[in-house]
Amino acid sequence: MGQKLVVRMRRTIRARHYSRRTEQAYVAWVRRFVMFHGKRHPADMGGAEVEQYLTSLATEGRVSAATQNQASSALLFLYREVLGRELRLPGGVLRAKVTRSLPIVLTQKEVQAICRQLHGVYRLIVVVLYGSGVRLLECLELRVKDVDLARREIRVRRGKGGRDRVTVLPAMICAELSAHLNRVRVRFERDVATGGGGVAMPDAVDRKYPHASREWVWQYVFPLRVSTGTLERGSHGGITYTKRPCNGRFGRRCSGRESRSAPRATRSVTRLPPTYWSRATTSARCRSCWGTGTSGPR
Repeated sequence: MGQKLVVRMRRTIRARHYSRRTEQAYVAWVRRFVMFHGKRHPADMGGAEVEQYLTSLATEGRVSAATQNQASSALLFLYREVLGRELRLPGGVLRAKVTRSLPIVLTQKEVQAICRQLHGVYRLIVVVLYGSGVRLLECLELRVKDVDLARREIRVRRGKGGRDRVTVLPAMICAELSAHLNRVRVRFERDVATGGGGVAMPDAVDRKYPHASREWVWQYVFPLRVSTGTLERGSHGGITYTKRPCNGRFGRRCSGRESRSAPRATRSVTRLPPTYWSRATTSARCRSCWGTGTSGPR
Protein backbone atom coordinates (compact mmCIF):
# COMPACT_ATOMS: atom_id res chain seq x y z
CA MET A 1 0.00 0.00 0.00
CA GLY A 2 1.44 3.30 -1.08
CA GLN A 3 2.40 5.93 1.43
CA LYS A 4 0.04 8.41 -0.21
CA LEU A 5 -2.95 6.19 0.56
CA VAL A 6 -1.80 5.79 4.17
CA VAL A 7 -1.50 9.55 4.55
CA ARG A 8 -4.94 10.08 3.02
CA MET A 9 -6.48 7.51 5.33
CA ARG A 10 -4.85 9.00 8.43
CA ARG A 11 -5.98 12.51 7.48
CA THR A 12 -9.55 11.31 6.86
CA ILE A 13 -9.67 9.51 10.22
CA ARG A 14 -8.27 12.50 12.10
CA ALA A 15 -10.68 14.88 10.38
CA ARG A 16 -13.49 12.81 11.94
CA HIS A 17 -11.79 12.94 15.35
CA TYR A 18 -11.48 9.19 15.73
CA SER A 19 -9.27 7.92 18.54
CA ARG A 20 -5.61 7.09 17.95
CA ARG A 21 -6.28 3.43 18.67
CA THR A 22 -8.95 3.37 15.94
CA GLU A 23 -6.52 4.98 13.51
CA GLN A 24 -3.82 2.44 14.31
CA ALA A 25 -6.23 -0.49 14.00
CA TYR A 26 -7.78 0.66 10.71
CA VAL A 27 -4.43 1.31 9.04
CA ALA A 28 -3.12 -2.06 10.23
CA TRP A 29 -6.15 -3.92 8.83
CA VAL A 30 -5.85 -2.21 5.47
CA ARG A 31 -2.18 -3.16 5.28
CA ARG A 32 -3.00 -6.79 6.08
CA PHE A 33 -5.67 -6.73 3.40
CA VAL A 34 -3.19 -5.46 0.82
CA MET A 35 -0.55 -8.04 1.80
CA PHE A 36 -3.14 -10.82 1.64
CA HIS A 37 -3.79 -10.02 -2.02
CA GLY A 38 -0.15 -9.78 -3.04
CA LYS A 39 0.31 -6.01 -2.52
CA ARG A 40 -2.40 -5.05 -4.98
CA HIS A 41 -3.72 -1.51 -4.60
CA PRO A 42 -7.16 -1.37 -2.93
CA ALA A 43 -8.45 0.79 -5.81
CA ASP A 44 -7.91 -2.18 -8.14
CA MET A 45 -9.94 -4.50 -5.91
CA GLY A 46 -13.53 -4.62 -4.76
CA GLY A 47 -16.18 -6.56 -2.91
CA ALA A 48 -15.02 -9.99 -4.06
CA GLU A 49 -11.53 -9.46 -2.65
CA VAL A 50 -12.91 -8.07 0.60
CA GLU A 51 -15.25 -11.06 0.94
CA GLN A 52 -12.36 -13.46 0.34
CA TYR A 53 -10.22 -11.74 2.97
CA LEU A 54 -12.94 -11.60 5.63
CA THR A 55 -13.81 -15.24 5.05
CA SER A 56 -10.16 -16.24 5.42
CA LEU A 57 -10.06 -14.48 8.79
CA ALA A 58 -12.86 -16.69 10.06
CA THR A 59 -11.72 -19.98 8.48
CA GLU A 60 -7.92 -19.82 8.46
CA GLY A 61 -7.25 -17.10 11.03
CA ARG A 62 -10.03 -18.34 13.37
CA VAL A 63 -10.48 -14.84 14.74
CA SER A 64 -13.36 -13.78 16.96
CA ALA A 65 -16.48 -12.11 15.63
CA ALA A 66 -15.40 -8.78 17.12
CA THR A 67 -12.05 -8.96 15.32
CA GLN A 68 -13.70 -9.77 12.01
CA ASN A 69 -16.18 -6.92 12.45
CA GLN A 70 -13.32 -4.51 13.15
CA ALA A 71 -11.55 -5.59 9.95
CA SER A 72 -14.80 -5.19 8.02
CA SER A 73 -15.34 -1.67 9.43
CA ALA A 74 -11.79 -0.68 8.48
CA LEU A 75 -12.23 -1.81 4.88
CA LEU A 76 -15.65 -0.19 4.59
CA PHE A 77 -14.15 3.07 5.85
CA LEU A 78 -11.32 2.81 3.33
CA TYR A 79 -13.58 2.39 0.33
CA ARG A 80 -16.39 4.76 1.34
CA GLU A 81 -14.53 7.62 2.99
CA VAL A 82 -11.03 7.48 1.46
CA LEU A 83 -11.49 6.04 -2.03
CA GLY A 84 -15.03 7.40 -2.47
CA ARG A 85 -16.48 4.07 -3.62
CA GLU A 86 -19.48 2.18 -2.34
CA LEU A 87 -18.28 -1.27 -1.35
CA ARG A 88 -20.75 -4.01 -2.21
CA LEU A 89 -20.09 -7.42 -0.75
CA PRO A 90 -21.45 -10.43 -2.68
CA GLY A 91 -23.09 -11.69 0.50
CA GLY A 92 -21.13 -14.90 0.92
CA VAL A 93 -18.89 -13.76 3.78
CA LEU A 94 -18.51 -16.50 6.35
CA ARG A 95 -18.94 -14.79 9.71
CA ALA A 96 -17.01 -15.83 12.79
CA LYS A 97 -19.10 -17.42 15.51
CA VAL A 98 -20.29 -15.00 18.16
CA THR A 99 -19.44 -16.27 21.62
CA ARG A 100 -20.53 -15.00 25.00
CA SER A 101 -18.03 -14.93 27.83
CA LEU A 102 -18.49 -13.94 31.42
CA PRO A 103 -16.39 -10.99 32.62
CA ILE A 104 -13.74 -11.65 35.24
CA VAL A 105 -14.25 -9.44 38.29
CA LEU A 106 -11.48 -9.33 40.88
CA THR A 107 -12.30 -9.39 44.55
CA GLN A 108 -11.03 -6.70 46.91
CA LYS A 109 -8.36 -9.06 48.29
CA GLU A 110 -7.13 -9.85 44.79
CA VAL A 111 -6.91 -6.15 43.92
CA GLN A 112 -5.02 -5.47 47.15
CA ALA A 113 -2.63 -8.33 46.37
CA ILE A 114 -1.93 -6.85 42.93
CA CYS A 115 -1.32 -3.37 44.34
CA ARG A 116 1.15 -4.76 46.89
CA GLN A 117 3.27 -6.04 43.98
CA LEU A 118 3.46 -2.58 42.41
CA HIS A 119 5.44 0.46 43.50
CA GLY A 120 5.76 4.12 42.65
CA VAL A 121 3.94 5.57 39.68
CA TYR A 122 2.84 2.13 38.45
CA ARG A 123 0.89 1.50 41.63
CA LEU A 124 -0.62 4.97 41.49
CA ILE A 125 -1.83 4.48 37.93
CA VAL A 126 -3.34 1.07 38.66
CA VAL A 127 -5.19 2.38 41.73
CA VAL A 128 -6.59 5.28 39.70
CA LEU A 129 -7.69 2.85 36.98
CA TYR A 130 -9.40 0.54 39.44
CA GLY A 131 -10.91 3.20 41.70
CA SER A 132 -12.08 5.66 39.04
CA GLY A 133 -13.03 3.32 36.22
CA VAL A 134 -11.09 5.30 33.62
CA ARG A 135 -9.51 3.59 30.64
CA LEU A 136 -5.75 3.28 30.34
CA LEU A 137 -5.24 5.96 27.68
CA GLU A 138 -7.69 8.25 29.47
CA CYS A 139 -5.60 7.94 32.61
CA LEU A 140 -2.29 8.54 30.82
CA GLU A 141 -3.70 11.65 29.12
CA LEU A 142 -5.02 13.27 32.30
CA ARG A 143 -3.95 16.87 32.79
CA VAL A 144 -3.59 18.67 36.09
CA LYS A 145 -6.68 20.80 35.52
CA ASP A 146 -8.82 17.66 35.11
CA VAL A 147 -8.05 16.33 38.60
CA ASP A 148 -10.10 17.97 41.37
CA LEU A 149 -8.76 16.77 44.72
CA ALA A 150 -11.19 18.95 46.68
CA ARG A 151 -14.27 17.44 45.08
CA ARG A 152 -12.56 14.07 44.53
CA GLU A 153 -13.44 14.09 40.83
CA ILE A 154 -11.68 13.31 37.57
CA ARG A 155 -12.85 14.95 34.36
CA VAL A 156 -12.21 12.75 31.34
CA ARG A 157 -11.83 14.80 28.17
CA ARG A 158 -12.75 13.32 24.81
CA GLY A 159 -13.17 9.77 26.03
CA LYS A 160 -14.62 6.93 24.00
CA GLY A 161 -16.89 8.35 21.34
CA GLY A 162 -15.40 11.80 21.82
CA ARG A 163 -17.51 12.42 24.94
CA ASP A 164 -16.50 14.13 28.17
CA ARG A 165 -17.53 12.72 31.52
CA VAL A 166 -16.89 13.09 35.24
CA THR A 167 -15.92 10.14 37.41
CA VAL A 168 -15.02 9.72 41.06
CA LEU A 169 -11.56 9.89 42.59
CA PRO A 170 -11.07 7.46 45.52
CA ALA A 171 -10.44 9.23 48.81
CA MET A 172 -7.67 6.77 49.71
CA ILE A 173 -5.57 7.91 46.76
CA CYS A 174 -5.97 11.69 47.15
CA ALA A 175 -3.00 12.15 49.50
CA GLU A 176 -0.68 10.00 47.38
CA LEU A 177 -1.82 11.68 44.17
CA SER A 178 -1.32 15.13 45.73
CA ALA A 179 2.24 14.20 46.73
CA HIS A 180 2.89 12.91 43.21
CA LEU A 181 1.65 16.19 41.69
CA ASN A 182 3.89 18.16 44.04
CA ARG A 183 6.93 16.19 42.87
CA VAL A 184 5.97 16.68 39.23
CA ARG A 185 5.45 20.39 39.79
CA VAL A 186 8.92 20.80 41.30
CA ARG A 187 10.48 19.26 38.20
CA PHE A 188 8.19 21.30 35.95
CA GLU A 189 9.08 24.61 37.60
CA ARG A 190 12.78 23.73 37.40
CA ASP A 191 12.41 23.08 33.66
CA VAL A 192 10.49 26.33 33.14
CA ALA A 193 13.24 28.24 34.91
CA THR A 194 15.76 26.85 32.41
CA GLY A 195 13.63 27.76 29.39
CA GLY A 196 11.73 24.51 28.85
CA GLY A 197 8.68 22.89 30.41
CA GLY A 198 6.37 22.94 27.38
CA VAL A 199 3.67 20.35 26.74
CA ALA A 200 1.67 19.18 23.72
CA MET A 201 -1.67 20.98 23.38
CA PRO A 202 -4.91 19.53 21.97
CA ASP A 203 -6.17 20.66 18.57
CA ALA A 204 -5.62 24.41 18.00
CA VAL A 205 -5.42 25.48 21.65
CA ASP A 206 -1.74 26.35 21.24
CA ARG A 207 -2.63 28.91 18.56
CA LYS A 208 -5.44 30.43 20.59
CA TYR A 209 -3.40 30.52 23.81
CA PRO A 210 0.28 30.59 22.77
CA HIS A 211 1.62 30.48 26.34
CA ALA A 212 -0.75 27.83 27.70
CA SER A 213 1.72 25.00 27.01
CA ARG A 214 3.97 26.35 29.78
CA GLU A 215 1.19 26.69 32.35
CA TRP A 216 1.01 24.20 35.21
CA VAL A 217 -2.70 23.37 34.78
CA TRP A 218 -2.09 22.03 31.26
CA GLN A 219 0.71 19.65 32.26
CA TYR A 220 0.18 15.88 32.20
CA VAL A 221 -0.43 14.17 35.53
CA PHE A 222 1.80 11.26 34.48
CA PRO A 223 4.58 12.70 32.25
CA LEU A 224 6.35 9.36 31.95
CA ARG A 225 6.93 6.59 29.48
CA VAL A 226 4.64 3.84 30.77
CA SER A 227 4.22 0.60 28.85
CA THR A 228 0.78 -0.98 28.50
CA GLY A 229 2.46 -4.37 28.51
CA THR A 230 4.30 -3.46 31.69
CA LEU A 231 1.08 -2.51 33.45
CA GLU A 232 -0.64 -5.65 32.24
CA ARG A 233 2.24 -7.84 33.38
CA GLY A 234 2.20 -6.01 36.69
CA SER A 235 -1.48 -6.82 37.18
CA HIS A 236 -0.66 -10.51 36.84
CA GLY A 237 1.88 -10.75 39.60
CA GLY A 238 4.38 -7.92 39.45
CA ILE A 239 6.47 -6.18 36.85
CA THR A 240 9.22 -8.37 35.43
CA TYR A 241 11.96 -7.98 32.88
CA THR A 242 11.42 -9.19 29.33
CA LYS A 243 13.91 -10.13 26.64
CA ARG A 244 11.66 -9.04 23.79
CA PRO A 245 13.71 -6.81 21.45
CA CYS A 246 12.66 -3.23 21.00
CA ASN A 247 10.90 -2.36 17.75
CA GLY A 248 13.04 -0.20 15.52
CA ARG A 249 10.79 2.84 15.68
CA PHE A 250 13.71 5.23 15.60
CA GLY A 251 15.37 3.67 12.57
CA ARG A 252 17.32 0.97 14.37
CA ARG A 253 16.74 -2.27 16.22
CA CYS A 254 18.29 -3.23 19.52
CA SER A 255 18.01 -6.14 21.93
CA GLY A 256 17.86 -4.30 25.24
CA ARG A 257 15.51 -5.12 28.08
CA GLU A 258 12.63 -3.10 29.36
CA SER A 259 13.41 -1.48 32.66
CA ARG A 260 11.62 -2.08 35.93
CA SER A 261 11.63 1.65 36.67
CA ALA A 262 10.42 4.57 34.59
CA PRO A 263 12.53 7.65 33.79
CA ARG A 264 11.84 10.76 35.81
CA ALA A 265 10.38 12.69 32.90
CA THR A 266 9.87 12.01 29.22
CA ARG A 267 12.09 14.31 27.22
CA SER A 268 13.20 14.60 23.62
CA VAL A 269 16.56 15.47 22.13
CA THR A 270 15.72 15.79 18.45
CA ARG A 271 12.79 17.72 17.02
CA LEU A 272 11.53 19.03 20.36
CA PRO A 273 13.24 21.13 23.05
CA PRO A 274 15.19 19.12 25.68
CA THR A 275 12.62 19.93 28.37
CA TYR A 276 9.49 19.30 26.33
CA TRP A 277 7.07 17.31 28.49
CA SER A 278 5.02 14.57 26.89
CA ARG A 279 2.14 12.41 28.01
CA ALA A 280 2.83 8.86 29.08
CA THR A 281 2.96 6.50 26.10
CA THR A 282 1.74 2.93 25.81
CA SER A 283 4.43 1.50 23.54
CA ALA A 284 7.18 -0.55 25.09
CA ARG A 285 10.75 0.74 24.88
CA CYS A 286 13.97 -0.74 26.08
CA ARG A 287 16.25 1.36 28.26
CA SER A 288 18.73 2.09 25.47
CA CYS A 289 15.96 3.66 23.35
CA TRP A 290 14.71 6.10 25.99
CA GLY A 291 15.33 9.67 24.95
CA THR A 292 16.47 8.83 21.42
CA GLY A 293 13.38 10.10 19.65
CA THR A 294 10.30 12.20 20.07
CA SER A 295 7.57 10.89 22.30
CA GLY A 296 4.84 13.44 21.75
CA PRO A 297 1.51 12.64 20.07
CA ARG A 298 1.76 11.79 16.42
